[in-house]
Amino acid sequence: MSRRVAFVLKGYPRLSETFIAQEIAALEERGLDILIVSLRYPTDRKTHPVHGRIRAARLYLPEYLYEAPLRLWRGWRASRRLAGYRAARRAWLADLRRDPTPNRVRRFGQALVLAAELPGDIRHLHAHFLHTPASVARYAAILRGLPWSVSAHAKDIWTIPDWEIEEKLAAAEWAVTCTAAGRRRLGDKAALCYHGLALDRLPPAPARPPGPDGSDAAAPVRLLSVGRAVAKKGYDDLLAALALLPPGLNWRLVHIGGGALAGRLKHQAARLGLAERIEWRGPLAQPEVFAAYREADLFVLAAKVARDGDRDGLPNVLIEAQSQGLACLATDLSGIPELIVDGETGVLVPPGEPAALARALAALIADPARRARLGRAGEARVRREFDMAAGIDMLAARFGLAPLPRRDAAA
Repeated sequence: MSRRVAFVLKGYPRLSETFIAQEIAALEERGLDILIVSLRYPTDRKTHPVHGRIRAARLYLPEYLYEAPLRLWRGWRASRRLAGYRAARRAWLADLRRDPTPNRVRRFGQALVLAAELPGDIRHLHAHFLHTPASVARYAAILRGLPWSVSAHAKDIWTIPDWEIEEKLAAAEWAVTCTAAGRRRLGDKAALCYHGLALDRLPPAPARPPGPDGSDAAAPVRLLSVGRAVAKKGYDDLLAALALLPPGLNWRLVHIGGGALAGRLKHQAARLGLAERIEWRGPLAQPEVFAAYREADLFVLAAKVARDGDRDGLPNVLIEAQSQGLACLATDLSGIPELIVDGETGVLVPPGEPAALARALAALIADPARRARLGRAGEARVRREFDMAAGIDMLAARFGLAPLPRRDAAA
């Protein structure tokens, strides 16, 4: 019989974390009883349809401890009577000596509240992301004497120190990560578990007749990029590359996503003389995003390593775009080559090199037949190798769920 599990998330619901929501929904459908624990309240104004399918109760912890002093005090009073309090305090103090930051204090305070308020039928904690959520889950698990596990993804793998990775993975009952690149960083303690897509719930790829080739101003090639306006997405490089395209090439770019750098990118686009060719749509729900995939001629993502070491894992938007038969141009970074085979199912260029990106863009804009071939091949590979069912099977087994009956069992 499966245990009731608390999923510890940095925020819920979040438009940029569709992969977490679809995992929760799929595990609920397989019979897992989940409590969602969120370290902050939602900030997105929209949600995806998958969020409406999730039945799990939610527990929101205080994001800033000074805003909930009574709740923190009650959490401390209750937690200090738990058998694991001294061990949890020792673990936290050991971490605090190496990471003397307000965030480290906040994580322990949130763990105190979580341990005090966690329903008695919770038998396991699971954190999405190895940094903040895993810290809170680990301290709370020690306090309550419960096992815990973690799914590691991108920023959390590349921006926390080695000592923290090693100690968390040693303490966790099990761990998974969503790219082979991430697994190489984490070592054998973490298993590879691709997110994939719930392909049976997606619209079929549209028929794609020969598209424009950039020669007609009345029929520009429609470029699309979906992602947050943050450094690791490389939108400054994309704008620089677009500015290098031949002036007679006709294209338009649609960007979907929020992010702190949106204003700066719009200023950069204006400075480069690109403003009239770019539509900034902001964050959108999944049906609107898929409509944009289906309307576009070429998807482009210029991901790179940010100055703090942050980088993408395997962006789900690339899998989504390819599921709709849309040709993709991206950078050869992290887990992206695990999805896109350069020259076969898409095109890859080195990250952080706008000139190389511009050359690839110009070639693909002018060659609709090649875009069509890449789009078909990309869709076929996604449907063959990136259905989320295999990953859900792995997680379901680790959470103690019974395996699904074999499809040929009734034959």
